[in-house]
Amino acid sequence: MLNNSSTPRVFIAATRQNDGKTTTSLGLLAALQQHFPRIGYIKPVGQRFVSVDEHKIDEDTVLMDAVYKLNCPLVDMSPIAVEPDFTRKYLETSNNEALVRRIQKAFDRVAWEKDFVLCEGSGHAGVGSVFDLSNAQIARLLGAKAIIVTRGGIGKPIDEVALNQALFEKEGVPILGVIINKVLEEKLDYVTRFARRGLQRRGLDLLGVIPYQPMLCSPSLELVREELKAELLNRPASMDTLVEDVVVGAMSAQNTMKFLQKGTLLITPGDREDILLAAGASLVTHGEHSLAGIVLTGGFRPAGQIATIIEGLSVPVLLAKSDSYRVASKVHDLTVKTRPRDGQKISLIRDMVARSVNVKKIIQSL
Repeated sequence: MLNNSSTPRVFIAATRQNDGKTTTSLGLLAALQQHFPRIGYIKPVGQRFVSVDEHKIDEDTVLMDAVYKLNCPLVDMSPIAVEPDFTRKYLETSNNEALVRRIQKAFDRVAWEKDFVLCEGSGHAGVGSVFDLSNAQIARLLGAKAIIVTRGGIGKPIDEVALNQALFEKEGVPILGVIINKVLEEKLDYVTRFARRGLQRRGLDLLGVIPYQPMLCSPSLELVREELKAELLNRPASMDTLVEDVVVGAMSAQNTMKFLQKGTLLITPGDREDILLAAGASLVTHGEHSLAGIVLTGGFRPAGQIATIIEGLSVPVLLAKSDSYRVASKVHDLTVKTRPRDGQKISLIRDMVARSVNVKKIIQSL
């Protein structure tokens, strides 16, 4: 049973994966710290995790702790990690009571001497139902009110909010309101006006509309390297450069150069010496304004003069084993998550949430 019933808390859920739940949580923590100096954070069930001191800790928990120094044990902020065989084992043993106790005890430790606790879910309200710990059920266990984050638009987001609303209400979880994320700048007023009307018809408040920021969807070269399991062929000043566009160098060198600009990732077979020489000359002339980095594909490792030129380039040059099509597809489909080292993104998120979300209304609703 949960011992702490007095510390204010809120549960952040989303209508789908990658709707901006973690981004919203990251910004809300900064905004709420203006009112609650000592804030705790917990992600009861995590699905993407890393190993920290032999414990499996959710990636978002690592991010929050690194950015805000929350003074909570990581194992309590991330009590359950859903490993690949987690669901199968649960369906064999159905150890629900043990999992419930683990979450409740972790929350009590996280909330100890805190003024507020932000609880982050792992997707929509029904995620986790297969092991009897859906987000809606966890919010009820923790005695938390919910905020639903959805993606920009009017009709589809409200339809999806309605599905989540039904599950939260079934569990008796009050919903503080809805935050709409990733709305195009030119549609902010339009979406705000009509989404508010649509939500009010369902008895829900619109707490904020956050504009779409391309930077937050742009992967860094380091993230690209990890995803491709690529080898770094030189020593660039930084791997944090963001990829804003992708160009596949499958045409002549002269035509390829027309498409290169700041933030472009050039993907080309490693044996296209003509393109590599042209890209190298462009970097010498225009610096990083000509491109963000280069990925050589097919496992073709340049040698001789080309290898020497690559070593001297200021942007990262990666070597991937796959062909250009598969490399470009992987980069295009990358799920971009904010990381502790993404200082520029984190600063942008804080400013966006502070400007776009009615934090005062959230506090009053608690």
